[in-house]
Formats: sequence, C-alpha cells, structure tokens
Amino acid sequence: MSDPQPANPVSRLKSLPPFQFLLTLGGPIVIAVVCWIYLAVMMADMSAIPGMSSMMMMKQPLSHPGYLFGLFIMWAIMMAAMMVPTAGTMITAYARMRSADRQESGRSLSVLVFASGYVATWAAYSVGATVLQAVLTELAYLSPMMMKIVPGPLAAGVLITAGIYQLMPLKQRCLHQCRTPIAFLMTEWREGDWGAFVMGWRHGVYCVGCCWALMGLLFVVGVMNIYWIIAIMIYVLIEKVVPFSPIVSRLVGAGMIGMGLWMITA
Repeated sequence: MSDPQPANPVSRLKSLPPFQFLLTLGGPIVIAVVCWIYLAVMMADMSAIPGMSSMMMMKQPLSHPGYLFGLFIMWAIMMAAMMVPTAGTMITAYARMRSADRQESGRSLSVLVFASGYVATWAAYSVGATVLQAVLTELAYLSPMMMKIVPGPLAAGVLITAGIYQLMPLKQRCLHQCRTPIAFLMTEWREGDWGAFVMGWRHGVYCVGCCWALMGLLFVVGVMNIYWIIAIMIYVLIEKVVPFSPIVSRLVGAGMIGMGLWMITA
C-alpha cells in the first residue's frame, strides 16, 4: 500500500538529479524554443504568418477572417515566446512540488499542462490585442507595414497609460503574485492534470494583470520589433526576480509618463 501524498504542497519540494529535472521541464522548454524559432521565421518572412501576405492591400481588415487569424497567431506566438521564459521561476517551483510523483512521465505531463494553462491565458490576451491592432489599422492610426502607431497624441497616450498603470496598486498586487511562487502554489494548489491547467491559467491571469500595459508598448515601438520584444521580456523578468523590482517598476512608470508628456508637447 502506497504512502499517502502529503497534504501540504510545500512538503513536496525536493531536488532532482539535473538530467531528470531537465526532462521534467522539457515541455515548457520546448514551447519556448519552438515559439522563438517561429517568431524568428515570421520576422524574416512575413508571409510565414497565415493570411498576412495580402495584409498591405486590405483597407478593412476587420472584415477579413484570414487576416485576423494571422494576427492572432502572430500575437499568440510572440506572447508565448516572451512570457514563458519569465515564468521559469513559477514553473520550476511547480515542477519541484510535483517531484513526489512516482512516475516521471506523469510528472512531466503535469508540468507541461501547467505551462499550457499559462500560455492559454496569454492566448486569450492575444485575442484582444488582435482586435485592437485590426481596429487601429482600419482607422489608419497604425501603419500596416511598420505595425506601429503613427507618432502623435495616441502613441503618447499609450505611453502615459502604461506608465500610470505601473504606479497602480493592482499592478503591484499582480506583481507580488508573480514574485512569490511558493505562496501562490500553496494557496492555489490543485491535484490532477485539470488542476495543473487551472493553476497555470490562474498564474497567467496574474501575469497578464501585471504586464498587459507593458505589452501595449509594442504598438508604439513596433509590434514585430525584435529588439523591443527582447527588451520588454528582460524587463518583465527583472520585475519578477529582482528584490527591489517594485521600486524599479514605479521608476519606469514615471519615466514612461514623462516620455508620453514630452511626445505631446514636442
């Protein structure tokens, strides 16, 4: 008769041999690598995005389902590539809590399902980003070729909005959840694969709550600008792991507000 699993998930934390632990994290690693490869392919050749080859010809993108689907794929892949690496601390903590499972395959599957729940949250966010980009393009506020807002009050407004959100309590509460994986897992722990998906989804909700405005900056600097994609990813990672990151987020917020006000008055 097998011993019962401990009720407290923290008691499941234990070290695994490096190779075994790498296998456990194999699913999320594959997701991140594949998304970065496809993102690089899309940046090298926009025709790799479904329905995007005729994008420049469309005056009413909202009426073209193929174009909208292509935009969604682009955003979903980009969000997964950017955000899965920043969730590494949370995914690793979850994997270690699952390390008490006796079957390695079951443990690895649960970690993959957890990461899939997280990615699904950002895919839901990508639906909103897709619609917003299509609306901005149709209203001629966003260049379809450069994929960024025409410089002016709207671009400044996006910067100011993102900066203000950096200073809001909701941002800090969501950031705290992202920065404390053990506390999150203790309060949100669920058994089974469906439980793993729900936990990943709920963590993703906090992560979207923390970073949605930062992702909006891509409309200002260029949706497919690789340098800013990497820069935002690194900044989000800093916010999640650096001890004094709440101070950093407020300083960055103040800087974005200042930049937005400068754009209006310049």
